[in-house]
Amino acid sequence: MKPLIVIPARGGSKGVPRKNIKVLGDKPLIQYTIDAAKGVFDDEFICVSTDDFEIKSVVEQLGLKVPFLRPNELASDTAGTYEVLLHAISYYESKGYFPDTLILLQPTSPFRTSAHIKEALKLYHESIDMVVSVKETKANPYYILFEEDRNGYLKKTKEANFTRRQDCPKVWEYNGAIYIINVKALKERAISQFTKVCKFEMDETSSHDIDTLLDWKIAEIILQDFKK
Repeated sequence: MKPLIVIPARGGSKGVPRKNIKVLGDKPLIQYTIDAAKGVFDDEFICVSTDDFEIKSVVEQLGLKVPFLRPNELASDTAGTYEVLLHAISYYESKGYFPDTLILLQPTSPFRTSAHIKEALKLYHESIDMVVSVKETKANPYYILFEEDRNGYLKKTKEANFTRRQDCPKVWEYNGAIYIINVKALKERAISQFTKVCKFEMDETSSHDIDTLLDWKIAEIILQDFKK
């Protein structure tokens, strides 16, 4: 495996302002992900992709070199992760390093650990498009998710005759913590178009993702429980 680990950290954040470098517990949020990556990979393969000078400074104070600042077209609210990943791959290829496996670690998942990454890597092989971390969803489409029909009436998202939630098939949702991606597949199509995808299951606490201030407060509670 020739890995490239990408940690995307845009400066702008609406839900929690400056969240990537906001201190959670006793360290910046992004440090949790950097520490997890460092526990598995050498620093030279870890790329924090950011458009923000302050984030770059914080990361480099943690001892990890930031190889570039994203161009303006990849720094807006509308910039997609797909383009950010291709940009990182292109940069490293221009320096003579040609990764075949990209590991995407989002800094909003502070409770994903090195151990999780190592276990997920065991599931990956070059014949698939991606291994992705998931959690079992509580919002089961066979039971409690509904859509409006043309008449404005609610109907189940997936029709079935289940009377108990426990009888429904298990359904998984991406938790945003780990994506192990085949670079060849990524160059051909976006992640949403992948068909050969395998899951790596994580528990609800480890899956916690920070997008809002409520998510942040819950993360603080989880940290307090860890300390106990």
